[in-house]
Amino acid sequence: MSRNRPERLTPGRLRPRDIVRVGSVGLRTRPLRAFLSALGIAIGIAAMVSVVGISASSRAELDNTLAKLGTNLLTVGPGRTLFGDNAQLPTESVPMINRIGPVEKVAATALLSDAKVYRSDLIPRGESGGIATRAVNLELRDTVGLELASGSWLNAATGRYPAVVLGATTAQRLGIGSANPDVRIQIGGRWFAVVGILAPAPLAPELDLSALIGWDAAASYLGFDGHPTTVYARTLDSAVEAVRGVLGATANPDAPNEVEVSRPSDALAARQATDAAFSGLLLGLGAVALLVGGVGVANTMVISVLERRAEIGLRRSLGATRGQVRTQFLAESLLLSAIGGVGGVLLGSGVTAGYALSQSWPTVVPVWAVGGGVGATLLIGALAGLYPAIRAARLAPTEALATP
Repeated sequence: MSRNRPERLTPGRLRPRDIVRVGSVGLRTRPLRAFLSALGIAIGIAAMVSVVGISASSRAELDNTLAKLGTNLLTVGPGRTLFGDNAQLPTESVPMINRIGPVEKVAATALLSDAKVYRSDLIPRGESGGIATRAVNLELRDTVGLELASGSWLNAATGRYPAVVLGATTAQRLGIGSANPDVRIQIGGRWFAVVGILAPAPLAPELDLSALIGWDAAASYLGFDGHPTTVYARTLDSAVEAVRGVLGATANPDAPNEVEVSRPSDALAARQATDAAFSGLLLGLGAVALLVGGVGVANTMVISVLERRAEIGLRRSLGATRGQVRTQFLAESLLLSAIGGVGGVLLGSGVTAGYALSQSWPTVVPVWAVGGGVGATLLIGALAGLYPAIRAARLAPTEALATP
C-alpha cells in the first residue's frame, strides 16, 4: 500500500536582477533619507578623490616644469671660512668650471649689495623694496633656462652699457608692466634703461626679485670687483652627480671646503614631498568624513529594519528564507553606498578639474583613486549593512507580523 507523501517546497532562488530590485525597495520608498545617507558617503569620497586629484595634478605640473627646465642644473656659491666669515669665489671660477668635460654651459651672477634699486630719484634712500642688483654673464639666460615676459635679453652691446633686465617680481614692485626705451630706473645712483622683463624663474627664484645688469656694465658704472656670488652649471644628465662631486674643488682649488654646491631641482622635489605630506593629512580628514558617512548608512539601515518589521514578517510567511532577507537588506546597504560612492567620485573629479583648469595645470585623477573610492564605499556599505541585515534575518514571521 503506497502512502502519499507531501511534496517539499523549495524556496525560489533570487537572481541578481531580483536582488537589485528588492534591495532598492527601501531606497525608493524613503528617497529623502536615502539621499541624505548617500550624501554623507559622497562628501567623504569627494574629499578623498579631490585631494588625490589636485595633488596629482600639481605633481604633474611640477614634473612638466622639471622636464622642461631640466634637473641637470647645479649651482655653486661661497660658503663660510674656518673662522665663520663669508667666503668668496675666485674671479676665475667660471672659466675653471667650464673646463669640466661634462659641463655644457656655465654662467655666473654677482650680488651688488651697495647698489640699491629705485623707480624714481624722489624715493627715500632707505626704501629699497628688497630688490637686489646682480651683475650677470650674458650666457645666464640659456644656462638657467630663463624666459622673457617682454622686451629682450642683454647682448654684447647692452651688457656693456647702463641697461637692465628686471625679474618678474621686481617689475611688479616697481610698477613696470612692459620694457621700452622710455622706462628707466635708478641703480646705485645711476640711471639704467629697462630693456627686458623676465617671466618667473622656478629654478632660480632669487632672480625674480633682482635687477640684472651686464658684467662689464657693473664693473664700469658700479665698481664691481669681478667676484661671482653664484655660478650656474648645466651638465650632461648622466654626469650630474659626478660633476657635483668635483665642482667645489674646481671652483676654488685653494679652499674647496668654502664652496657650497646644490641642485635647484632638489628644492622643487622637497616642495613636492611637502605637498605629499599635506595631502596625507587631507586624506585623513576625508577618511573621517567617509567614516561618518558609513555611520549614517548603518543608522539608516537599522531604522529601516525597525520600520519594516511587518514587511519582513510577511515575506518570511510567504516563504522567504533568512538568507534571502539578509541578502535583501545587505543589497540595499550596498546600493545606498554605491550611489554615494559614484556621486562622490564624480564630484571629486569635477572639483579636481575645476581647480586644475583655474591654475592652468593638467587634470590628473588617478585610476586607483577612482577605483579605491568606489571600493571603499562598497566596503563601508557591507560593514554598515551587515548587522541590520543579520538582525532582519533573525526576525521570526510571527514576531514580525505581531509588531504594530
